[in-house]
Amino acid sequence: MAHIYVFSPSSAVRDKAAFRRGIKHLQAMGHEVEVDVAALASHMRFAGDDATRIEAIDRAAASGADVALISRGGYGLTRILPGLPYKAIAKAIDKGTQFVGLSDFTAFNLAVLVKTGRITWQGPALGEDFGTAEEPDDIMLACFDDLLQDQGEGAGWQRPKADAAIQTKAHDAVLWGGNLTVLTSLLGTPYFPAIDKGVLFLEDIGEHPYRIERMLTQLLHAGVLARQKAIVLGQFSHYKLVPGHDKGYKLNTVVEWLRGQLKTPVLTGLPFGHVSTKVLLPVGAKVDLVTEGRDALMVWGHV
Repeated sequence: MAHIYVFSPSSAVRDKAAFRRGIKHLQAMGHEVEVDVAALASHMRFAGDDATRIEAIDRAAASGADVALISRGGYGLTRILPGLPYKAIAKAIDKGTQFVGLSDFTAFNLAVLVKTGRITWQGPALGEDFGTAEEPDDIMLACFDDLLQDQGEGAGWQRPKADAAIQTKAHDAVLWGGNLTVLTSLLGTPYFPAIDKGVLFLEDIGEHPYRIERMLTQLLHAGVLARQKAIVLGQFSHYKLVPGHDKGYKLNTVVEWLRGQLKTPVLTGLPFGHVSTKVLLPVGAKVDLVTEGRDALMVWGHV
């Protein structure tokens, strides 16, 4: 049984039913779930004003929990990064608390990496992943359980057939990344990691391929992409093409264009993003990445 602390550092929780289902599911798994006093706070679109959300993060760090799990993503972390209790967060991680989330939580992951050098996790959120109307995804649950039991040592996936010819090996590379929109918004700030020869993973939701290309282009022109050992693309979901206007321009078009701009290998198919099937990824950990045919394996060992 694990102690899980649920907190809301970003947008207000609107789907209370999913929130309650998520808590019940974690409890049914045998975990002790502690809910932050401001987890359901609401201020404009946020889960409380800026001070309230910083205090929630501080309480999560002081909770002594095995996992500090976000209720949801949305928006709100980038505006409070200067006020985060980085020393308290680092102390909590050193004592064994794993901070887990995705989407807007990318800002937290990257800022903590820059300011403290500590590892945090890109993974599920309470409502989106544990609070679904259907049963939560088996792979996500298995990866989460591995984290709780300190057994997760890597992730493997099968790439699209068309990508089988693209092979790479990366050894002892820092794994970093997350949501493309949030990561790109940090470029040029003190919270953007200066990582060379890393493995950069990216995902997004609701962004048309041309907007994905525009953000990738910004990272390309800033020199970020060429400095990596590999770019790993996760799932880009919930967007709509415009057949009469796009005229064949789609996500694969963006991927092929990006590959034409880089010597750095661009891999696809990572099971991570705003989708039910997701692995958990340690932001800031050293990883080995290897491909063989369509298979890709990323190993980080115990972190």
